Amino acid sequence: MSNLDKQLEALKDQVVGMMQLVRTQLSNANTAFLKHDESLALEVIHYENRVNAMELSIDKECEKIFALYKPVAVDLRFVIATLKVNTQLERIGDHAKAIAKYTVEMEKPFDKKLLKKLRYTEMVETVLSMIDDAIHAFNFENTKLARWIFGKDATINEITDNSFKIITALIKENPNNTERLLKISSTIRKLERVGDLVKNIAEETVFYTEAKVLKHKKKKGH
Repeated sequence: MSNLDKQLEALKDQVVGMMQLVRTQLSNANTAFLKHDESLALEVIHYENRVNAMELSIDKECEKIFALYKPVAVDLRFVIATLKVNTQLERIGDHAKAIAKYTVEMEKPFDKKLLKKLRYTEMVETVLSMIDDAIHAFNFENTKLARWIFGKDATINEITDNSFKIITALIKENPNNTERLLKISSTIRKLERVGDLVKNIAEETVFYTEAKVLKHKKKKGH
């Protein structure tokens, strides 16, 4: 194995480690949100520093590989994709921290019947499964699994659209509860954004593995 191959393998391990960290952050943030667990929420906020440190470390590693080895072909695509994935992961960490902050600000947990109606738990589980798929797809260059993520993102979008309709109706019925309802609406929006970010990671996995750019391709019939 060449020095470049060793560096690329170490870089991939770093990225997978960061993926696992932000996955844990998001999972803990939502557990804290559902259970109104302020101590767990504060833990998520505290560990955001680790996410930021890992992002900087990965960026520096990519810069070093560019400078020392001048990678080409699939190696070049991998490093470029890694830089983009790194940015997406840092943003997922930001969303996890924001959800945790909401928990700290909340006076009491949300009504379970409302959360069930909004399909909140289903949304969280879907987003986390997307991250699990993204980790495996990136680590093992599994583009079939990466493409599977796009279908799950469609489910996230459907849940988001339906939840906003429900929340809008509830605000009209009870304007005094507007601030609290907007809080759950914002949390759902953040989860939807995480879904988009994970989809971007899947696109980068396909790009570096197959040299295909999916972002600007239009679906048939569009």
